[in-house]
Amino acid sequence: MRRAATARHYLMVRPTYFDVEYSINPWMDPQKPTFTELAVAQWEWLRDLFGELGHTVESVEPRAGLPDMVFSANGATVLNGKVLVARFRHTHRSQESDAYLEWFRQNGYRDVRQAQWINEGEGDYLVAGRHVLAGSGFRTNVRAHDEFEEYFGVPVIGLTLIDPRYYHLDTALAVLGDESIMYYPEAFTAESRELLEELYPDAILACDGDAEAFGLNAVSDGEHVVLPQAATGLMAQLREHGFDPIGVDLSELLKAGGSVKCCTLELRA
Repeated sequence: MRRAATARHYLMVRPTYFDVEYSINPWMDPQKPTFTELAVAQWEWLRDLFGELGHTVESVEPRAGLPDMVFSANGATVLNGKVLVARFRHTHRSQESDAYLEWFRQNGYRDVRQAQWINEGEGDYLVAGRHVLAGSGFRTNVRAHDEFEEYFGVPVIGLTLIDPRYYHLDTALAVLGDESIMYYPEAFTAESRELLEELYPDAILACDGDAEAFGLNAVSDGEHVVLPQAATGLMAQLREHGFDPIGVDLSELLKAGGSVKCCTLELRA
């Protein structure tokens, strides 16, 4: 099957202050050393790659004291020009919301508001064609799904996560196109797995190793799929399905439980 890329518009945050100072997911260990300069170099490679693929990248100025702000996907959801800014579960990240509210209001977005219920942006909301796949179980409050549906006027399909290693939906599932996804079944409840099997009978399924490499924390433009280079099994499956996988090394950011998608917030006009 021939795939076609479409130009995308992304918002990213340079990891100037990246560090693992606390632990709010199983990947984070403050006792292990982190190397900010390496994180910046890996992030810059990803940003430049998006430009080479024809995508537009804008950036929010990083703020000192917010080491996880590099994970811009968690900051908001942008759909049809409307912006719902995240309300973070952990106080360590709560001030990030102010930075995103300020950026969107200063950059021409007129319909901008912060969520009432706890949700962490595109970490748990993935746009898939005419509906949105929405995660809950660890970070996003299930009541936030109704708020999202009412605000954006788009149907929401709720999915429940059960493995704390995959605390956001975008760590266990990636949207490849309007009708195609890849995911790790063991990250979901039995009911959510049944729903995914019904909706996406031809989905690509990740093995344990590729999921642990954060291979599902990927970004697709409809043809190119940017994902961690260690997820070799997923890369092979993507080629078989007509996609062009591009492996990247974000190993330093993985120490905080994030990778390609976590660093990439899509701005949908």
